[in-house]
Amino acid sequence: MATTIPKSALIIVDLQEDFCPPNGSLAVSNGRDIIPTVNALLELPFTLRIATKDWHPPDHISFASNHPNAQPFTSTTTVVNPNNKDETYETRLWPIHCVQNTPGAELVPELHQQKLDTVIEKGQRKEIEMYSAFYDPLKSPRCADSGLADILRRGGVDQVFVAGLAADYCVKATALDAQREGFKTFIVEEGTRAVDAGGWADVRKGIEAEGVEIISFDSQEVRSVGKV
Repeated sequence: MATTIPKSALIIVDLQEDFCPPNGSLAVSNGRDIIPTVNALLELPFTLRIATKDWHPPDHISFASNHPNAQPFTSTTTVVNPNNKDETYETRLWPIHCVQNTPGAELVPELHQQKLDTVIEKGQRKEIEMYSAFYDPLKSPRCADSGLADILRRGGVDQVFVAGLAADYCVKATALDAQREGFKTFIVEEGTRAVDAGGWADVRKGIEAEGVEIISFDSQEVRSVGKV
């Protein structure tokens, strides 16, 4: 009886200039160090290789500068579902980053972009924060959906490997939503870094509690991509 080879997708989350040293406006410490690992992943026989980009308008709700007396990193704001005022959530405020059609929003030039099958842009709606590459956290009703789940299903994907920036925000949200959508999901640890490195251990436990596995690049799971 023939063994079915699982179809795997690679999702590279927000590996953009504004999230990387030395000049990124929201640079993740050592964020550029993940690029060799991500490029090595791109060489593997994934069924799909997808990159995502934060792609914000200048008046995006997540920018502290768009809120009176707010400070990046320490201030928060309330996001209200524009179609249901009873649904809200709190979100952290950030420096201006990844504004549409600016150099900071571009994927880093070292990334082997010719290996990508598609690039998904997220965070375009000014009134909604969207960490996940799939959709915003609002549910009643949902306000933004990138179509990523449909892309994966059309490709026959069974499992998803996630890398990129940042581990404790957009990588986390993307991996959790992939798992909830029914894909076996892995985060490749050498291929990500956290905004709040000191809190990563606790965030990691929470991710793993939801069924996502955090693995090494040298793991059997990575070595098995595209193989029986």
